[in-house]
Amino acid sequence: MDGIVTDVTVGVKRGSDELLSGSVLSSPNSNMSSMVVTANGNDSKKFKGEDKMDGAPSRVLHIRKLPGEVTETEVIALGLPFGKVTNILMLKGKNQAFLELATEEAAITMVNYYSAVTPHLRNQPIYIQYSNHKELKTDNTLNQRAQAVLQAVTAVQTANTPLSGTTVSESAVTPAQSPVLRIIIDNMYYPVTLDVLHQIFTKFGAVLKIITFTKNNQFQALLQYGDPVNAQQAKLALDGQNIYNACCTLRIDFSKLVNLNVKYNNDKSRDYTRPDLPSGDGQPALDPAIAAAFAKETSLLGLPVAAVPGALSPLAIPNAAAAAAAAAAGRVGMPGVSAGGNTVLLVSNLNEEMVTPQSLFTLFGVYGDVQRVKILYNKKDSALIQMADGHQSQLAMNHLNGQKMYGKIIRVTLSKHQTVQLPREGLDDQGLTKDFGNSPLHRFKKPGSKNFQNIFPPSATLHLSNIPPSVAEEDLRTLFANTGGTVKAFKFFQRDHKMALLQMATVEEAIQALIDLHNYNLGENHHLRVSFSKSTI
Repeated sequence: MDGIVTDVTVGVKRGSDELLSGSVLSSPNSNMSSMVVTANGNDSKKFKGEDKMDGAPSRVLHIRKLPGEVTETEVIALGLPFGKVTNILMLKGKNQAFLELATEEAAITMVNYYSAVTPHLRNQPIYIQYSNHKELKTDNTLNQRAQAVLQAVTAVQTANTPLSGTTVSESAVTPAQSPVLRIIIDNMYYPVTLDVLHQIFTKFGAVLKIITFTKNNQFQALLQYGDPVNAQQAKLALDGQNIYNACCTLRIDFSKLVNLNVKYNNDKSRDYTRPDLPSGDGQPALDPAIAAAFAKETSLLGLPVAAVPGALSPLAIPNAAAAAAAAAAGRVGMPGVSAGGNTVLLVSNLNEEMVTPQSLFTLFGVYGDVQRVKILYNKKDSALIQMADGHQSQLAMNHLNGQKMYGKIIRVTLSKHQTVQLPREGLDDQGLTKDFGNSPLHRFKKPGSKNFQNIFPPSATLHLSNIPPSVAEEDLRTLFANTGGTVKAFKFFQRDHKMALLQMATVEEAIQALIDLHNYNLGENHHLRVSFSKSTI
């Protein structure tokens, strides 16, 4: 019993002592002009808040400012990439923890890494520094849950079968069945690419192959490691984590497959063991230099700039240069790095008889706040569309390229233009250019709006909202049938008759209905809101 009391006492005291780490200088409290610090428990020294003092290295690390509901597994996951975690002590009331690694060297690597990249748990920054303790002495009967989680993780790390007779908590794991993981991404507000997945999952071992696809209107991937143990570790640490702040949540399971057969190396699939594969789709094969880099990447050891599980929010690419390079390649949209600076999209193969700036505003407005639309005067089957930022243009391109609008398959690419020019004052351009900058119909104006979480690819099923009480199912069926399609199914939400799901016969019919009826006035000052749904009826 004495052991744990001592630890807690020191832990509380060190809670103020250990404000001295380098990382705390970026904390909200770092504006304190001076503070009294007890060094080694005796002589007090005054120093300026911005002075940087690191304690002597120790394999025990002190972690502060933890979110209240954080679990042992999440704290252990902070240390996993750096080496074996040998003990943990959670001080829940104090929002602190002590984490013991097997070696001082592993602890030093971990502290160095997190002084460069502020770690986050559950979207909150946390602070890590060396503890005064050289080892953790914990009372195992009081610390039973933490020990159970630790034993489960150790079993995974050493690929042993679970220890018999241990009480293993719900966070614990069974031995891995397969080296292949099935990954589903929820709330995909920003595009997630094969390269981003590789960067995150490679932290847990060599990733051999990745295949990405869309199923049930959700982005999914199959990812193969060389060893089931790596798959187990990745699942343990990454399942439920967000790739970017508050969105793109990873849902991870073991696949029934034990080997993936990849035919092409392109942005949808890749076999890192075979850089010589063709790209398919008529794309040029991978540049030999890139192919060589991929081959080398799988054999690289050491600490990459990519993800550390549970620690980074976003998980992907803290290294801004790497992010900028990926964004410039047009493959990835990231918060803080506008996708190559491209807010303007070029849309071609439009039906020039039917298309209007308003119809493009409505359709592209599902994926971002459209600022301006210009149908080209000399080429009326093409248009420039300016979105509010690079993420939105990337999102619209990912979801709308290859879809059918007014009977024609449209092509959406990033434009080289930085803005869409409005016509000069007094010049009539036949209504081909429209400025929507102040439109009340923007879906994403409010930060944190629920609309950010409800962005889905075009689908035959539409989500309707803002329906007045006087409007019945039959009225809505008739309204949507009048857009030229067939209404296959309809269902009001049980708890809320202001909302409903309505299924058209095809995706193209649903796109048409959304263009025609989003913001349609249903009377009683109710304007219908229409978006694509991930559900089916």
